[in-house]
Amino acid sequence: MIGLGAWLPPRHVTNAEICSRLDTSDEWIRTRIGIAGRHAAEPGTATSDLAVEAGLLAMKSAGVEHVDAVVLATATPDHHIPGTAPTVAHGLGLPEVPAFDVTAGCSGFLYGTALAAGLLHAGTCRTVLVVGAEAMASAVDPDDRATAPIFGDGAGAAVLAAGRPDEPGALGPIAWGSDGSHAADLWIPDGGSRRPVHGTAEAGADRCIRMQGKEVFRHAVRRMCQAAQEAATAAGWVLRDVDRLVVHQANARISATVADTLGIPAERVPSNIDRVGNTSAASIPLLLAHAATGGDLIAGHRVLLAAFGGGFTWAATTLVWPDDVEALV
Repeated sequence: MIGLGAWLPPRHVTNAEICSRLDTSDEWIRTRIGIAGRHAAEPGTATSDLAVEAGLLAMKSAGVEHVDAVVLATATPDHHIPGTAPTVAHGLGLPEVPAFDVTAGCSGFLYGTALAAGLLHAGTCRTVLVVGAEAMASAVDPDDRATAPIFGDGAGAAVLAAGRPDEPGALGPIAWGSDGSHAADLWIPDGGSRRPVHGTAEAGADRCIRMQGKEVFRHAVRRMCQAAQEAATAAGWVLRDVDRLVVHQANARISATVADTLGIPAERVPSNIDRVGNTSAASIPLLLAHAATGGDLIAGHRVLLAAFGGGFTWAATTLVWPDDVEALV
C-alpha cells in the first residue's frame, strides 16, 4: 500500500432525522448498533462520484498520476449495466486502463485487494487502485427500521504497488470464502435476472435491502473470527501480537464480540461506525484512513483486517503499517 484516501459526502444525517419517521429512538440506535450519525449523498450524486473523490485522494497520497488498473468494490453500482469501474477510471483521467467491478458486499474491498495482489504478482500491473464506494441511501428503504438506521454513504481507496512481502505496507496472505445458502438473509430481492423488473405485476416490487439481523450477526462473528485467525496464522502471527484489529463497521456489538472472541483488547480496535455507519465495501478503507489520520495507526503496527458481507462473503488479511503513507481525507 503506497497511498490511501477517503471521502464522505458533506450531508450528515443524525439519528434524530431517522427517528422522526421510524418507530425507534436515538438511544436504541446508539446502544444496539453504535451509530450516532451517518453521511448521505445528495440526490444526483452516484457511487462513481464518491469513488472518484476517494480515488483522487489515494493517488495524491501515493504521489502518482497514473495506475495500471482500477478495481471498484461496490454493492450500489451506478447502473445494472454497464459496470461502474470504467466510469470511475474515466473520471480519474484514466480512460483506457482496465477497470472492473467486484460485487462481494461488505467484504468487497478485501476481495478487491486480493485480486489486485494477483495482478501485481503476475506482473500484469505495477500499480492498482482499489476503491470501495457505496451510495447505500439509494438501496435502503427509509421506512425499514431494520436497515434505515444502519447504512451510510462514502468511499475509500488505496493504491497498491508491486513490492517485497517483507516490506512495511505489504499485504499478507488472504483468508476468504463465501456461503450462498444464506443469500436471502441480506439481499435486494427484486430487480435482477431471478426476479426481473418486468413480467408480472409483482415483479421488481422490492428493490431495497432486506436483512435478517440475528442471522447476519451470528454468521458475521463466526466467519470474521475464523478468517482473522487463518490470516494471522498464514502470516506467521499470533493474535496477542496484533497491534490493531480493523473490523468491518457493521455494528459496534459485532466488532466488540469479534475482538473479545479473538482475545484482542478493545483499545486495539479502532472504530468510526458512530459517525459514518455501515458503509459496506467502503468500510475498511474509510476506517484505515480515519485511524491513520487520527494517530491510531503508526508505522510498524501489525494490523489484522476482517470483513463480512452479503453473499455471504468474508475475508481477512494482514498488513504492517507503512511509515511513508499519509492518508488523505
